[in-house]
Amino acid sequence: MHGPALVSWLLAALTAAAGTYCLSRLRDPSCEQPGAADRPGLFGHESNAAEALMGLGMAAMAVTGGLVPPALWAWLFGLPAAGFLVAALAPGPPARRAHRLHHAIGALAMTYMALAMAGAAGAHAHHAAGGAGLPPLTGGLLLYFGAYTLWAGSRLLATPSGVLRSGTAGLPQACRLTMGIGMFAMLLTL
Repeated sequence: MHGPALVSWLLAALTAAAGTYCLSRLRDPSCEQPGAADRPGLFGHESNAAEALMGLGMAAMAVTGGLVPPALWAWLFGLPAAGFLVAALAPGPPARRAHRLHHAIGALAMTYMALAMAGAAGAHAHHAAGGAGLPPLTGGLLLYFGAYTLWAGSRLLATPSGVLRSGTAGLPQACRLTMGIGMFAMLLTL
């Protein structure tokens, strides 16, 4: 990630906290999303695992992006992206399919950023006039994650005030909002 070091570290702290929270929710036996009646708990665990991977991965990429080979980042996020794309095409409730598609888009965006870093490193990006990546694709992803962040923020505002303090419903929404903002910031600095 390009940009001031302070921004990278703040982004890493926020996304690491969100990813760690999602990771801790994997241990919760009542980790269930609404609409997962056919396999109680499985969809919630799948969602929390994906969000933990994305949060911790964004934190690691924000801090060590240039030190870790971009091909490793591409594989780390490309394989889950393919899995979520296949899962999103499987029959099931539309909400579950849309959620899996969102995770696929997030993992594909991380893969795209890793490949853009590889291309920038190969082309000596400090001599290039523009940023890394393809501007139309980066713009489309910025629009998607900007809209997602606004949507997640509106859902967080809709939670009852007492729920956020107890951490039962508002905290997962706050984590999704944090990761949406993190993805938007990483794409913006690409």
